[in-house]
Amino acid sequence: MACALIAGLAVIAGCGRTGPGTALSLGPPAALPTSHDSHVVVLLMENAEYGEVIGSSSAPYVNALARRYGLATQSFAITHPSLPNYLALTGGSTHGITSDCTGCVVSATNIVDELEGAGISWRAYLEDVPRPCFGGAQAGGYAKKHNPFAYYTDIARSPRRCERLVGFQRLAGDLRAGRLPTYVWISPNLCDDGHDCGVAAGDRFLARTVPALLRELGPHGFLVLSWDEGSSDDGCCGRAAGGRVATIVAGPEVRRGAREDTPVDHFGVLGTIEQALGLTPLGGAADPRSGRLSGLFARAPRLR
Repeated sequence: MACALIAGLAVIAGCGRTGPGTALSLGPPAALPTSHDSHVVVLLMENAEYGEVIGSSSAPYVNALARRYGLATQSFAITHPSLPNYLALTGGSTHGITSDCTGCVVSATNIVDELEGAGISWRAYLEDVPRPCFGGAQAGGYAKKHNPFAYYTDIARSPRRCERLVGFQRLAGDLRAGRLPTYVWISPNLCDDGHDCGVAAGDRFLARTVPALLRELGPHGFLVLSWDEGSSDDGCCGRAAGGRVATIVAGPEVRRGAREDTPVDHFGVLGTIEQALGLTPLGGAADPRSGRLSGLFARAPRLR
């Protein structure tokens, strides 16, 4: 698979290895179409406690983004290791999974069921995934454990649905054509998400990637940038104990320089997205203890 990376306005594609992608220029900012539709983008990074990112000289871009937009200062992952947090953010539950298993499956309602039931378009962009419907545990920098959609039986066993689990080449094409779906999930590869290459490498990826995404959010859209888990067992909200993580919300209706100090966990992040899309909160997202990111917005987030 050819490589592609957002460099200012460039996008990353899988390189078949655990390393950063190479740049594919999309031209000057004005070359990208301006979206008249609104989009929610979820971009999940890996394995960093709040203090390893916020205030760190290793993450200049992330800190600039946090200063400009909204930051949840008391945001917490659900547990350790990675996979249960990815499931929490897409299904409102860890479904009893306590490891990064690659052969386990989940037969439960998930956000894709809700999106399709409401007629809302969606796609997951997964760096280095060899092809849609790929069922392997790893390929180059792609790791199944960072692709929650591959675990839900009603997605993985549906050719129509799993065709929406695509690589970053498709992300580049959709940005150029102005065809982003309403709900966007982005999982970078094991280097670009910081897992293998650290916070600084993740920050460089975000600096190359996020500007193009922000341009395409549309009038009411927003981007949620978060980390799957921290290095501690700090928690909140009655059940979260996966460490304190940075969660940043960016978009045209996010209050500039906003700070939300009320605790929120990954279930609450999911609930915020569901609220914005007019969907019913799943599982833990319906628990008021899980919090919301709504305080970072100038008005209650609503795309529809």
